[in-house]
Amino acid sequence: MVSNIPTSTSLSEKRHTLAHLLAAAVLELYPTAKRTIGPAIDDGFYFDFEFPDEKPSEEDFKRIEETMRDILPTWTEFTRSEKTADEAKAEYVDNPYKQELIDEFTKDGQKVSFYTSGTYSDLCRGGHVENPSQEIAPDSFELSRIAGAYWRGDEKNAMLTRIYGLAFDTKEELDAHKAQLEEAKKRDHRIIGEHMDLFHFDESIGKGLPIWLPKGNIIKEELENWAKETERMWGYQRVTTPIITKEDLFYTSGHLPLYKDSMYAPIEIEGGNYYIKPMNCPFHHKTFAARPKSYRDLPVRYAEYGWCHRYEDSGSLFGLMRVRGMQMNDAHIYIQKEDAVEEFVRVIQLHEYYYKALGIENYEMELALRDPNKMDKYHGDEQDWLDAERMTIEAMEKSGVPYKVVHEGAAFYGPKMDFQIFSSIGRAFTASTNQLDLFMGKRFGLEYTDNDGKKKTPAIIHRAPLGTHERFIGFLIEHFAGAFPTWLAPVQTLVLPVSGKHAEYAAKVAKTLFDAGIRAEAEDGNESLGKRIRAAKMQKIPYLLIVGDAEMEAGTVTPESRDAGKLEPMSVADFAAKVQEEIKTRA
Repeated sequence: MVSNIPTSTSLSEKRHTLAHLLAAAVLELYPTAKRTIGPAIDDGFYFDFEFPDEKPSEEDFKRIEETMRDILPTWTEFTRSEKTADEAKAEYVDNPYKQELIDEFTKDGQKVSFYTSGTYSDLCRGGHVENPSQEIAPDSFELSRIAGAYWRGDEKNAMLTRIYGLAFDTKEELDAHKAQLEEAKKRDHRIIGEHMDLFHFDESIGKGLPIWLPKGNIIKEELENWAKETERMWGYQRVTTPIITKEDLFYTSGHLPLYKDSMYAPIEIEGGNYYIKPMNCPFHHKTFAARPKSYRDLPVRYAEYGWCHRYEDSGSLFGLMRVRGMQMNDAHIYIQKEDAVEEFVRVIQLHEYYYKALGIENYEMELALRDPNKMDKYHGDEQDWLDAERMTIEAMEKSGVPYKVVHEGAAFYGPKMDFQIFSSIGRAFTASTNQLDLFMGKRFGLEYTDNDGKKKTPAIIHRAPLGTHERFIGFLIEHFAGAFPTWLAPVQTLVLPVSGKHAEYAAKVAKTLFDAGIRAEAEDGNESLGKRIRAAKMQKIPYLLIVGDAEMEAGTVTPESRDAGKLEPMSVADFAAKVQEEIKTRA
């Protein structure tokens, strides 16, 4: 989850500079601290430290910030120098973290660079502003929070203290971002989900493994039914594949051993190892291969809400946004290479259809290409890579959806395109990853017979417009602040009797609505009406029907809409028709 405020190169350089400034201030106040790394991030910066003695808390932020602002005027430039491994290690005699980095960076005998400003110097590849004292406004940054972080993200390593900071070009931008963060706290899906009884995590079941409570399960099933209905109309066929498989399948795909750390440990069965599946792709490839295919059969579009489990680092788990057990709106399309671009455009259009139907108006694509500094991590034929990159960009251009390109983050077998969607308060989420894949078809020996009678390998498109139930519903909770549109709301109508004597009529109205396909419930009227109305509004129910003497005598209801306020009295049948239309059209 990231800020929607764009990060320019200069702002990124300011943030990285401020990470250095934070480290300088911390070392001045906590001389025994061991510094590790400090990058720029989407809304600021952080630095990881080991504190052998006194450890700061957020109550110390003011003192650290004051020290940063005292140092800032003395930083009038950055100077670069290079050191050999031995020279660099001499700078960090008691710091095993820096020693480890130096060993890594100098393994082929090269030197490492240091950057110095004022009296502070540190191992660094660069990326700072030229004159911090002139280019960074003292009121454009502040420290935000402290968290634990394993060294290099590995829970087997030491736990460090991470200090985060926010940084923007101006104080006004900083204040605007802080206001957005405050609004985001009110929309935290973990808090709203708890209040609305949508999902639950239980340590005795396992970290990152959510239980969908009845109300949350309604949202999950409504989204899944919508996806199935939509995909049927768009030409997809549904399949179901196992949740466990022999390890050989993942050696064929190449995920083993590369992906092993993100997979649950193998289970030994009948002398062989089996893995719980972390992704659906290899299973769908085997589904395609199960029967001979002709060019007349293509494109073949296999869709599945398949269960996947990934052993995510426990420190990265975050409510529904980062889990270990997930159901994915997955599909794989097998198509002739010459038709793949147009099909990929259709995939992008399907994303847009879903987003617009949900009132998500702000979205963009991000194409992740290979990191030119780590080319050895990528598999496959170079020409296939170049073709996949060219074809993906062509499809993105044709779609008309805004996009950006980054030169890192590609999968080991091909480039990938992510859809970033922005919530109603501007927070960005990665909704889905999509790929035009020219690698796996060859890896799995997939074939179809072309019109000339020759065997050819299909191109494969991976797509998941609604991502996983878990992450997408987490996004929707925050996007709508729990006030789901009527068709998604767990309870669509609540009938509130004014007092106990109206309870029987309230129950009759609720049953009539329920029989008409509306998720309706009735209160019993034993508590005060005001208290019951307040409790109902906390649940963000689309319609409240308050029934008293007038309604009972006339056989009517007086609806109060969550979004439109109080409506005129109407018959139960008319109200049912109104709600049915909202549900049918997914308004």
